[in-house]
Amino acid sequence: MNKQATRKSSAPESVHIGLEPEVRGQSVRLLSCILADQHVLYLKTRNYHWNLTGHRFHTLHAFFEEQYDALALAIDKTAERIRMLGAASPGSMKEQLALATLEEAPGELIDGERAITGLLDDHEAAAREVRKAVDALEEAGDAGTADFLTGLLQDHEAAAWMLRSFLD
Repeated sequence: MNKQATRKSSAPESVHIGLEPEVRGQSVRLLSCILADQHVLYLKTRNYHWNLTGHRFHTLHAFFEEQYDALALAIDKTAERIRMLGAASPGSMKEQLALATLEEAPGELIDGERAITGLLDDHEAAAREVRKAVDALEEAGDAGTADFLTGLLQDHEAAAWMLRSFLD
């Protein structure tokens, strides 16, 4: 979460859910960085879906579509969790890129092995970041956001496992 401090975290809405404003602010900062990484991973997955080449094209093309559909749902739920905490979700690509720890990939033709490896690395990196956020939020007392993020963590772990399976 190396860029989490770049986003203002104050929750402007009055929210009375048993969390102090500072805790909600910490949760919003962490969620905003996770949301940004989800956007980068979503776009990278779509990019690879569009620009895939090679003998496993059909199988991977369909698989990547399933993955970016799942990421789209996760993005929506993450943004809504930020709103539940009383803050605005970062909504521009500029904001997303400023907060993301993952890197974009250029739009170019890519073979299946390289695409799988790139997405695997990103899902594993995302899992590590989400795991750190879960630990921090459990310590801060935000059980609701920690529980939400535990589900996202499991999703990244499952996606990484599936991607690793293509490499065996």
